[in-house]
Amino acid sequence: MKPTPILTLTDYNMLRELTKKAKDTSNIREIALLTQELDRAIIKKEDVLDETIIRINSHVVVEDVKIQKQMSIQIVMPSQSNIKEGRVSVLAPLCVAIIGFKENDEVEWQLPSGIKTLKVIAVKNSKNS
Repeated sequence: MKPTPILTLTDYNMLRELTKKAKDTSNIREIALLTQELDRAIIKKEDVLDETIIRINSHVVVEDVKIQKQMSIQIVMPSQSNIKEGRVSVLAPLCVAIIGFKENDEVEWQLPSGIKTLKVIAVKNSKNS
């Protein structure tokens, strides 16, 4: 059973706006999946959100459970993405898969390389994110 994503009201509104404005057909699938995730998300105020929940600007360590490979990324808005610096767009398949989840959550997700089981190892949120 897939965990339910938990989002701050600010992130929820930013992501809703992003899905409405998205014109790029190359990520239509991710927009549709993100919209589905937003539809089932629990929305909370910023000050009551658990610090281990992934949100926009979170620094995350995620593991591909099958091959036990970890990667560190920061989830950012599309305009701020820079793969060389580890900043990945929230519209990237990996980020759509894990936004709103928390440390120790596992989620199965269809990525370009196939269905992966991803485990959230660590989440770091800045106080001003």
